[in-house]
Amino acid sequence: MVEGSAPGVNLSQVAHIVSSYVRHHQLGPDQLVGLILAVHRALASLGLGPPEEKVPQPAVPIRRSVQRDYVVCLECGFRAQALRRHLRVQHGLEVTAYRTRWNLPSDHLMTAPAYSARRSAIAKQIGFGRRRAPVEPPPPPKRRRRRRPAPEN
Repeated sequence: MVEGSAPGVNLSQVAHIVSSYVRHHQLGPDQLVGLILAVHRALASLGLGPPEEKVPQPAVPIRRSVQRDYVVCLECGFRAQALRRHLRVQHGLEVTAYRTRWNLPSDHLMTAPAYSARRSAIAKQIGFGRRRAPVEPPPPPKRRRRRRPAPEN
C-alpha cells in the first residue's frame, strides 16, 4: 500500500495502529487509505526535529519602511502615520513582538516623523510640557477694626 516506505518505519506498526483504530471507530472504505497514509507519515516524522520555519521576508526593505510622511508595515506593506493600532488589530502583534520578529532596534520609529513633529508643535502651542507659572496666593483679607462707640458726654 505504501510505496517507497520511509526508512525506520515498521509497516506492521502502521497496520497494528490502523487496525486498532478501525476496530473502535466506524470508517468508510474511502477514508481507510487516508488513515493509513496519515499514520505512516506520523511514524516517519517521529524523532525528526520540528520543521524549519521560513525566514519572513518583509513587504518592503527595512531601510525604506520609514519615510517622512508615513511608515510602512513590514508584515503587509500598509502605509500609515502610526503603526501601533494596525499591528495590534490586523496582525495581533504588540510593538515589541513586531520589533523582535523583524530584528529591529528598539528606537525604530512606529510613527511618521512629520506626524510626530506636527503633534509636537500643537502640544507646544497649547502649552503642554511647560511648568505652570507660580500662582501667588491672594493676600489675606485685612482685618477690620471694630469701632468703639464714641464716649457719651
